[in-house]
Amino acid sequence: MATRVGVITFPGTLDDVDAARAVEYAGAEAVSLWHADSDLNNVDAVVVPGGFSYGDYLRCGAIASHAPVMREVVEAAKKGMPVLGICNGFQILTESGLLPGALTRNQDRRFICRVQPLEVCNAETAWTNRFAKGDIMTVVLKSGEGRYVAEPDTLKMLEDEGRVVFRCADQTLNGSINDIAGVCSENGRVVGLMPHPEHAIDTMTGPTADGLIMFKSALDAVLSV
Repeated sequence: MATRVGVITFPGTLDDVDAARAVEYAGAEAVSLWHADSDLNNVDAVVVPGGFSYGDYLRCGAIASHAPVMREVVEAAKKGMPVLGICNGFQILTESGLLPGALTRNQDRRFICRVQPLEVCNAETAWTNRFAKGDIMTVVLKSGEGRYVAEPDTLKMLEDEGRVVFRCADQTLNGSINDIAGVCSENGRVVGLMPHPEHAIDTMTGPTADGLIMFKSALDAVLSV
């Protein structure tokens, strides 16, 4: 039986189809999850994709973090289910308390869209186990509120515990502290990043196929349990 990976759609989500395609490219079954669902339909992992959930009103991801499906995701994550939040999904995971810190306006208050190389700083998470530490993953960055910030004590904890998963490998245009592009939960099962690995799964449509490694890593993490 194929691994089942849920992909959530909120009002305003843009990249759910791309995320589902990445799941299928990796060899898993993509399962559509709606924001109002009260269960996760027996999925083995969840992707919270990018977009502008609920129009980014209040704060990016703040409203979506209270959706019924996210209550289920939080409970499943606490039990060890792999969860990936991409861009707006990363914002939702911070708002829901699954990941520390917050995403704020880019330092120049401009939307950034570019090919972005990332350094893999932690190759032991559920979503990066097929990488080696120090690898460069080149994907796409497209966000207006992608500047990662956190309290000094939180930043120290993330650095000391190796919970920074990705850093920008060149100039950090959005102003993220310590060049942070992605972080993980204490157990490494929940990962959030601003750049989009689902847009780099095939060189016919993206800059590289590096992003596919993340989705294949999740399948390994599921099968290893």
